[in-house]
Amino acid sequence: MYRSFAKSCQALWRKKVQPAVNDNRPRLMAPKEVALATSLSRPLLSLLAAEGKFCQPVKLGERRIAYVRAEVEAWIDSRINARAAA
Repeated sequence: MYRSFAKSCQALWRKKVQPAVNDNRPRLMAPKEVALATSLSRPLLSLLAAEGKFCQPVKLGERRIAYVRAEVEAWIDSRINARAAA
């Protein structure tokens, strides 16, 4: 009896811990969030984007930009793959 209870608890715990396939994260990231994800400063992100070495931001308003999450994650993956190739 105890084993079946323990197995059901483990199954519930695994279900909560594993991330969902659709985690409902926003498609856009604020520059501050991108800086945290890449460990680069916001001014450096702007310089790299201007040079074409980083994702181009999306202009949301007069004084507001955001980055596309999929592009940022792809850039991070490319940096990791470049390390492995070197």
